Amino acid sequence: MKFKVETLPNYRIAYMRRVGQYGPANIEIMEKLKKWAKEKKLLESAILFAIPQDNPETTLPNNCRFDACIVIPNDYQVDDSVFEGELSGGKFIIYEVKHTAEDIQKAYSDIFPSLRINGYQMDNKPIMEKYIGDMISNPYCEICVPVKPL
Repeated sequence: MKFKVETLPNYRIAYMRRVGQYGPANIEIMEKLKKWAKEKKLLESAILFAIPQDNPETTLPNNCRFDACIVIPNDYQVDDSVFEGELSGGKFIIYEVKHTAEDIQKAYSDIFPSLRINGYQMDNKPIMEKYIGDMISNPYCEICVPVKPL
């Protein structure tokens, strides 16, 4: 699996969270965020992140948190329909993956062996799926894995 190593900056974000088993409802919360962002004229040239905050192997499915995020300008005033936060930057291994459930699932199973082979271990931050621009014309996402040396 091809990857690149990048240092991502800190990002100021607006986000919506859902709690529950990961699956199709995650797509619904992302669509709700995109609708909000479009109404606020934030969607053009946006950077979006999908962040599963919990490992379903160690967290009960009903307690798993999923955040749908959009990067916002530092001077943007958020309203009550979204939360405001910051994503911590740092070193990430970034895998470009076709945005299908099958390809993303396969990528997640390949990531951890790939990290060790390339001399990295996961840092103590969540893995993020990054979406840039129009996903209709660019059916890929970047899986951003926070890393530190072994």
